[in-house]
Amino acid sequence: MIIFTRVQELQDHLDIVQNQQKTIGFVPTMGALHEGHLALVEISKKDNDISVCSIFVNPTQFNDLSDLAKYPRTLEKDSRMLESVDCDILFAPEISEMYTEAELELKRQNVEDKGWTNGKTVDFGQLDRVMEGTQRPGHFNGVAQVVSKLFRIVRPNRAYFGQKDFQQLAIIRSMAKQLELPVEIIGCPIVREKDGLAMSSRNVRLTETERAVAPLISKTLFKVKEMKADHSIAELKAFAETELRSEPLMQLEYFEIVDAETLQPVNDYKDAKNVVACIALKLGNVRLIDNIIL
Repeated sequence: MIIFTRVQELQDHLDIVQNQQKTIGFVPTMGALHEGHLALVEISKKDNDISVCSIFVNPTQFNDLSDLAKYPRTLEKDSRMLESVDCDILFAPEISEMYTEAELELKRQNVEDKGWTNGKTVDFGQLDRVMEGTQRPGHFNGVAQVVSKLFRIVRPNRAYFGQKDFQQLAIIRSMAKQLELPVEIIGCPIVREKDGLAMSSRNVRLTETERAVAPLISKTLFKVKEMKADHSIAELKAFAETELRSEPLMQLEYFEIVDAETLQPVNDYKDAKNVVACIALKLGNVRLIDNIIL
């Protein structure tokens, strides 16, 4: 595996790859890798000639600076994990490689930066005004900003994202389409621990007690899927909210059943072709999300 920390050096290398007509798969991450990330790399390896993984803790998508400070940074361990699945290239830039000081100052002033759109109008409509968008204002602008930068740097044929961040996946698809970026966005199934908990870099911050109750999240989602055949959406929501609020360590932020395309809440199954149940909650001091396609 080749490791690059500078944009120009990575692009010089990828120019050679592209001149050889080789396809590039890309897995953007913030590090603290787990089996879910490695599964994305393995899918990319099957689909492409060259697979690139990036590790960059993106400051513009954090609303809470203490959350940014606490985010685990384990580059050496992550590198070994990527080598174990034969990842071809790791891109691990410093902040100064990705952002100008002016861009960072906008973030510090809590001003939404649209400079990354290269003069194009990008409007996510209702996609970023529900669920995570209401809980974390400005978050998706930061996500789209860094992913658009990474796409322009790596110039991949395909990019791979886990479906655990279902709303983020929808935002990235919308962003790529509106900016006319020539990359295929591929959503990959959620990878879970043996007890059902969705794999997340944040799981390592759970205490032993919190980790023991965390599977209630996925258990509730699996039960909701099982109940769908003979219960209304209102009944499913009432059941899930009761289950999750029964655990004193959990603070439920939302449980929503939404249209898989628009992410808007639905009241009846006939209102959407496909529906997704989405959860966000705090378990102790750790915020977790999960979802299931019903």
